Amino acid sequence: MSDQNLSSATLTSQSYSQANPALWQGRIDSHETGPAPRWHQQVQPSTLDAMADADPGVALLGICTDEGVRRNQGRVGAVNGPDTVRVALANLAWQLQTPLYDCGNLHCLDDQLEQLSQQQAAAVELLLQQAHLPVLIGGGHEIAYGSYLGLARYAADQHQGPVGILNFDAHFDLRHDQQPSSGTPFLQAAEWCQAHQKPFHYACLGISDCANTQALFQRADQLGVRYLRDDQINGWQLQPALELLEQFIEPLDALYLTIDLDVLPASVMPGVSAPAPRGLPLELLETLIDHARRLAGPKLRLIDLAEFNPRFDVDGHSARVASRLIHRLLRPL
Repeated sequence: MSDQNLSSATLTSQSYSQANPALWQGRIDSHETGPAPRWHQQVQPSTLDAMADADPGVALLGICTDEGVRRNQGRVGAVNGPDTVRVALANLAWQLQTPLYDCGNLHCLDDQLEQLSQQQAAAVELLLQQAHLPVLIGGGHEIAYGSYLGLARYAADQHQGPVGILNFDAHFDLRHDQQPSSGTPFLQAAEWCQAHQKPFHYACLGISDCANTQALFQRADQLGVRYLRDDQINGWQLQPALELLEQFIEPLDALYLTIDLDVLPASVMPGVSAPAPRGLPLELLETLIDHARRLAGPKLRLIDLAEFNPRFDVDGHSARVASRLIHRLLRPL
C-alpha cells in the first residue's frame, strides 16, 4: 500500500492486514425454495487500495487497538474485537441492499496510538472519497478520534457544512489527560474544531451519573454538548430522546454515528472494557438508532462500534449483540 493511497500515512505489513476470507464461514441454505443468502456469501474481501475500483457500498474496516483502553486504566482485550465480530456477522441472514466489502484491519503497533489515529483518518477519508460508507469495528473507543478526523477532513475538502457526532455511550469521553486514550477522543475532536475554526457538534445518549465526574459534566456543558443520562431514557419517557435527535441532526450536513457497547447493560453486553450496571436496554437503543437513521438519511456518512472485548464475553453473547447492531445499522428501514 503506497503513501499516495493514504495521504501522509504509511502502512506496513505490520500496521495493515488484508481481509481474511477464513473468518467468513457459515450455513448455506441450499435446499431453501426462496432467496436465503447470509453475510458470508455476500461479503467481498478487498483491500483499501482496491476500493477505488469497487462499486459504492459498505466498507468494513477493523481497528485493532486497546492501547487507549490501557492508558485509560480499563480492561484490555478489545484489540481482538474486529475479527471476533466478523465471525459473528458471517452467519447472519442477508437483508442489505448494497455491496459489502471487508477491507481488513489497521493495527496499533507497540503503543503508537497517535500514528494509528492518523492512518485511520486517512483510510476513512479515502473510503469517503470513493463514495463508500465506512463501518469501523474496534478496538477501544480511542478509535473515535481517527474516525472523526477522517470525516472532518473530507467534509472540509468538499466544502460541506456542519459535521456532527452522535454517540451512544455511558461516558462523555471528554477527559483531559496527558496523552490520548479511550477517554479523550471527543475532547480531541473539540480541540481540532477549535484549531480549525469549525463548530463542535456532539450529542451523547446514555450517560451514566456514576461514571462521569463533575468536571466532565462541566466540560460537556462548556462545549455545548447535547446529552441525556441513562435514567432519562426509558420506554415511558422516550420523547425527549427523539426530540434531541431531531434537533441535533437537522442542521448537520454530515453525521458520524458511534456506539460504545458499554452503553448497554452488563447483562446484555458483558464483553466490554467497562461493564455498565444499568445502561440502555437493547430494544431502546435499536429504536433510537432507527430514528437517527431516518432523520439523517444520506447525511449518515460514517459508523463505528467500539469497546467489544472478547476476553470477557460469555458464550459469544456480546459478539452476537454487536453483530446484531451492525446488521441493524445497515438494513433497509
